[in-house]
Amino acid sequence: MSFYLILLVVMVNHVAFKGSKVLITLYAIELGASPVMNGVLFAAYAVFPALLAVYAGKISDRLGFRVPMLVGSAGLAVALVLPFFAPGLATLFVSAGTVGLFYIFFGVAVQHLVGAFGKTHERTRYFSIYSLAIGVTTLLGPTTTGFAIDLVGHRDTYLLLALLPALPFAVLLVYPALLPPVTHHPEARQRRMTNLMGDTPLRRALVTSGIIETGLELFNFYMPIYGHSIGLSASLIGVLMGTFAVALLVVRTVMPALVRRLGEESVLSYSLLFAAGSCLLFPFTTSFPLLLVISFVCGLGLGCCSPMSLILVYNRSPAGRSGEAMGLRQTVNKATEIAIPVLLGSISTAFGILPVFWGTAAMLAGGAVLAKRDAPRRS
Repeated sequence: MSFYLILLVVMVNHVAFKGSKVLITLYAIELGASPVMNGVLFAAYAVFPALLAVYAGKISDRLGFRVPMLVGSAGLAVALVLPFFAPGLATLFVSAGTVGLFYIFFGVAVQHLVGAFGKTHERTRYFSIYSLAIGVTTLLGPTTTGFAIDLVGHRDTYLLLALLPALPFAVLLVYPALLPPVTHHPEARQRRMTNLMGDTPLRRALVTSGIIETGLELFNFYMPIYGHSIGLSASLIGVLMGTFAVALLVVRTVMPALVRRLGEESVLSYSLLFAAGSCLLFPFTTSFPLLLVISFVCGLGLGCCSPMSLILVYNRSPAGRSGEAMGLRQTVNKATEIAIPVLLGSISTAFGILPVFWGTAAMLAGGAVLAKRDAPRRS
């Protein structure tokens, strides 16, 4: 039962986190930000996580799950309330950076915690349930944020999102026994991060994780901009992103069965190929119904990728260093989040949308090939 209560805590925080990414993009457009400036702003979410994710993982290995989750919840609330009190582009940069700074401690601890709940096939089930919960928040966050913007405006929506992390903070503060203790391995503290990177299967999983993040960033960052450019309202953009999230939920319900039949690596490879195919269609579509269909197809393709990446990284991490390995995965992902929005914004400004979507499709296809290389090793 405690696992499902923890999931509720995680979901509340993640609704605020995912909603803020749509909100910050649309608010920046309202304030006159260019695509390049919006890309830099979106990338600000990932600056501190790229620098601190491994450290956050080590903290989780050594101190357990509760302290970083408390710090992350409190920091998220503070970061989200800033634009309400001091609206402006400069404050949006501060807010984005602060969200990333604190939420990385919460996120890494949660992923480490989910992996600690089970062994082998049980771990796949727990990560599947976790990914379903995150899929629900990916639906609720952007959709409710889009409607809130249309109803009360950007500033007040920031205030509403800032109230959400107060509940997880209170639950974690009052009920410390909700979280299980972490298993300590003192000998793991003496090992360097380079030892992790020297593990070839783990390194491939990390590189593939960065490619997956590229596909997710394309959708999360560029769809609000693209939707705005073709005249869609904030509500319709939220519905588009919610449709993507529905597809995540659909495919993640069957993910354990797919893994049992094909194995983690094969499921990941086929999912990446499916997502690559959908990316080829986006730049030719301005019809809202067709965009709904393509968003759903893209969600089906990317839906298994993140949980598969989590499972592979956790399973390939050394004893006592699973939190650090999760942090290293986040470092790769956040470095991607820094580079990709800026790169996409620059490319779209100079050359239009076609190279953005097709370049991402090529990267996803390359990730599929990389993921497939370890599939024969599964016993």
